[in-house]
Formats: sequence, C-alpha cells, structure tokens
Amino acid sequence: MKYRIRLKADDDIAAENIMIGRVPALVIRPKEPVREAPGILWIHGGGYILGMKEMVYMSRAVDLVKKFGAVVVSPGYRLAFWKPYPAALQDCYKTLLYMKAWARELGINKNQIMVGGESAGGGLCAALCMLARDKGSVNIAFQMPLYSMLDNFDTESSENNRGKIWNTRRNHFGWKMYLRRRAGTSVSPYAAPAGQTNWKGLPPAYTFVGDGEPFYSETLTFVKNLQEAGVEARADVYHSDMHAFDMLRPDLPESRRAISRFEEVFSDAMKRCFAEND
Repeated sequence: MKYRIRLKADDDIAAENIMIGRVPALVIRPKEPVREAPGILWIHGGGYILGMKEMVYMSRAVDLVKKFGAVVVSPGYRLAFWKPYPAALQDCYKTLLYMKAWARELGINKNQIMVGGESAGGGLCAALCMLARDKGSVNIAFQMPLYSMLDNFDTESSENNRGKIWNTRRNHFGWKMYLRRRAGTSVSPYAAPAGQTNWKGLPPAYTFVGDGEPFYSETLTFVKNLQEAGVEARADVYHSDMHAFDMLRPDLPESRRAISRFEEVFSDAMKRCFAEND
C-alpha cells in the first residue's frame, strides 16, 4: 500500500520559516497578500514523538490556505523523545501568543484565531484551547482537533487495537515518552485533555475519526463532554481502521467524503466563528 506524502510547498502558496523565540515555525499563506484572513495555528501529529512542522503540507490545513485564503502557522514543537511534557505545549502556546501579538503583520484577523491539528497535534490543540481559556490570554474562535490523542488511559477502542498506522502498542509508547513516569496515571488535562473536568467556555469544535482506529472512543467522548457543557461541537465518523486516513490515502472514498465535509464545516466557521481579542 502506498501513502501520499507531501512535505514541500507547491506553486499555489507562499511559505516562510520564522523563529518564535526558540521555536521554529512555518507560515504558509496565499501568494497574493492578505488582510484580515482567518489565522490558523496547525499542530502536526506523530504521537508526541515524531513529526515536523512541514507535515502541514499534507494536512487539511494546506487546503484552507488554497481554498479559503487562510494564513496557517505550523510550529516545530519539541518532541517527547528529547523533551517530555510540557515542552510541546509550551512551544504551541508561544506560537499562539505570537499570532495574537503579530496578527497585523501576519495578515490575520486577531478576532478569528483558530487552532487545529491531527492525532497528537489534535491532543495539543485541545490542551492549548484549555490553557488559553484558563489563562485568559487568547480567545480562540474555533478548534479542529482531528482524530485526537487525548487519553493516556486505554479506552474501548484503544485497548487491543491493531489498526493501520497507529495501534495500542504504539499508543502506549507515545504516552510513555510524553509523560515519562506519569504515563498511565492521572495527570493535568493540559497533558492529557481527556482528564478535563471543566468543559465550559471552550471554543466550538469540529472533528472526524475512523470507527476502527484507536482514538475513536476518546474523540467521541471529547465531543460529548463539550456538548454537555453547552459548547457547540460535532464529530463525523467514517468506516476506517487507518489512522490519519485522509492524509495518507486522500484518494479513498471515505477520505474524499471526510475532506469535503471538513471544508464545508470550515467554510461555515469562517463566516460565523469569531472571538474578540484585545
């Protein structure tokens, strides 16, 4: 089976590498200058242990630049092989503060800052929204944590899972590297967002997930918790045991449906989801 991997920019977008303090980041935007565009902090996946900021080119985020004129910032956060929690979250938080402070220079609307990511990046997306809410530092307009790595305890779908790309064994290893000695114990929701007890006041959310992959249960529980707290949240489920199926096999019928639906939801969010920032 062949997977489509794209880690370079194409002719339709402009790309710039920047440094946010010590955090490397990649900014991608339309080639034509933009003003007041949605600003999206997109966080790559890789189980907290792998990946790079250039993975944004194979993510759902790149099409938000091409089709909707968004400006995307992808941080190269520190990986857990070298620096465990909270290093990755700290790097993403620095990137979020940068986007707010430099909104005009980036060409983004400071009142339409969104956060998204896939897999571990989805977990960091959820944690970042919680951290920003609790600190009162940045009001996030919308969150898109796709098939997210949220729960450091086994769930109904992550236990004994042998799905493609990601499975129980790899999941345990990823959490062990990220949390070190605290893997499998109760930790801060900033470390494992599934442990959150206060879901109120978080940004509206959209996600999708495969019904046979490890993160199926925790994704649906995440959305249910938001809904029960009065937060607008939706999840679409597709029949697949391949983690990140939309990125690795965008040609599949399920992937095409997921991509189309994601863009439909984003189009709606772009029109009506705003969060005022001073």
